[in-house]
Amino acid sequence: MKFDSFMLEHGFHRLEADHCVYIKRYDQGKYIILLLYVDDMFIIGHDNNKINSLKKYLGSKFAMKDLGPAQQILGIRIMRDRKNKRLWLSQEKYIKKVLDRFNMKDAKPVGTPLAAHFKFSTRLCPSDEKEKEEMSRIPYASAVDNLMYAMVCTQPDIGYSVGVVSRFIANLGKHHWQVVKWILRYLKGTSHYCLCFGHNETVLEGFTDADMAGDMDTRKSTTCYFYTFAGAAVSWCQGYKE
Repeated sequence: MKFDSFMLEHGFHRLEADHCVYIKRYDQGKYIILLLYVDDMFIIGHDNNKINSLKKYLGSKFAMKDLGPAQQILGIRIMRDRKNKRLWLSQEKYIKKVLDRFNMKDAKPVGTPLAAHFKFSTRLCPSDEKEKEEMSRIPYASAVDNLMYAMVCTQPDIGYSVGVVSRFIANLGKHHWQVVKWILRYLKGTSHYCLCFGHNETVLEGFTDADMAGDMDTRKSTTCYFYTFAGAAVSWCQGYKE
């Protein structure tokens, strides 16, 4: 609350869509954006003098340490080529840690995030207490949580498959665990993939697709969307519809 009051007093506006983001606009279309997540902070803007002034004000009220140009945050590595106006976001180290955590670092990579032979139905869930107890010892929820973080940050290509396996967290079967391991094998071969932001034409493009009545239990359809800006992925999602 103290930080929020400080930012508002200095002319910043907190975004309703994300309360971690503050923005202040100046003349000629210039602005400063500040992103705060727990104790990690980004400051982005056109004018270094204004950025330095903001740092000075913040430093007078809060204990802070300036770490210079951002190289990593929340498990995401930031790489730059300023000359060619390129920026990459990578979770390669994070993914390797996940593979190690679930004993998949030596697994054979696969070329697709979800194979066509996998089928999903509640009929594949445990049918007796013995099987339920056996599956309760599988770190399924933890694995899906780790996959979901990668999907949200830099890996839109696993969005659909992660959405599928997340449906069975409360009642998973052996088949579902095999699918999670398949996704981990896919990440083993694609951990070096990055989101690339470049000096392209600033056009917003959207793509959408649907799997009609693909749910074997409810016959619901799965729909998804994918948006790019200046040639780079900025938003993606998959969900259900009737």
